[in-house]
Amino acid sequence: MTALTERAVRPVLTVEDLSVVYDVANPVTAVKNVSLTLAPGEILGLAGESGCGKTTLAYAINRLHKPPARIASGSVTFSDADGSDIDLLALSDEKLRAFRWSKLSMVFQGAMNALNPVISIAAQLDDVLRTHRPGMSKAERRARSQDVLQRVGVDPKRLNSFPHELSGGMRQRVMIAMALILEPQVMIMDEPTTALDVVVQRDILREIIRLRDELNFAVIFITHDLPLLLEISDRIAIMLRGEIVELNSGEQIYRNPQHPYTQKLLGSFPSLTGDRGDFIRTGDHALTGDNR
Repeated sequence: MTALTERAVRPVLTVEDLSVVYDVANPVTAVKNVSLTLAPGEILGLAGESGCGKTTLAYAINRLHKPPARIASGSVTFSDADGSDIDLLALSDEKLRAFRWSKLSMVFQGAMNALNPVISIAAQLDDVLRTHRPGMSKAERRARSQDVLQRVGVDPKRLNSFPHELSGGMRQRVMIAMALILEPQVMIMDEPTTALDVVVQRDILREIIRLRDELNFAVIFITHDLPLLLEISDRIAIMLRGEIVELNSGEQIYRNPQHPYTQKLLGSFPSLTGDRGDFIRTGDHALTGDNR
């Protein structure tokens, strides 16, 4: 991965002391005082077990929560390419609708099943452009849809297809295309390769990295799969019970994990070359690329 020191210093996204509470009978603080920054073009991995608050954090950044969830404290600031800062938590509903997808998009967990089954791919991509780019002509919208499909590795001829005519991997690529169609500066990806076989997963991950390098958008990549994040991330945040317990470069997380939970995550996947039942040790030189 490209060193972060080679990227622009000014963060494109800054989260400070963000907390999210679910106001149920016994209120639950699902995200606790989370602070992080995202640099332009950076891939920031967010790892942790199921239920630790990863998706809740993503929804809070994008202001997608509905009651009983609420943002209890903190701030989320987006630094636009024109140099202005946007307080996401202060945006009106109308401005927030214009901001989403245009500046910050999201690929949701289980997104490959999120396409409308009775509407063609062309119509669904066209709907995004008509809503956010009303000045574009029909021909321009069609050309843009063809271009973005081609960028994610889907034949533009598939525009006239319906979701049920596509494989799971192709549907996932279409969802990524939809998230990219307005050329946002930040994309949040919540378990984007879940339920896909490992070959398709790798193909999609390669496409994401290629597109990031080509378009320079930043990514928050959410998964419980720490080995995957070690391969693709510039930095990795480890989340436990709603808190970020460790945040460092992928190399440092791999070579010198500081928090006991990070060490346990690293030790939880088996070696491909060791004896059956042996697991990778952490905190020493047993962690090598050959037995990862």
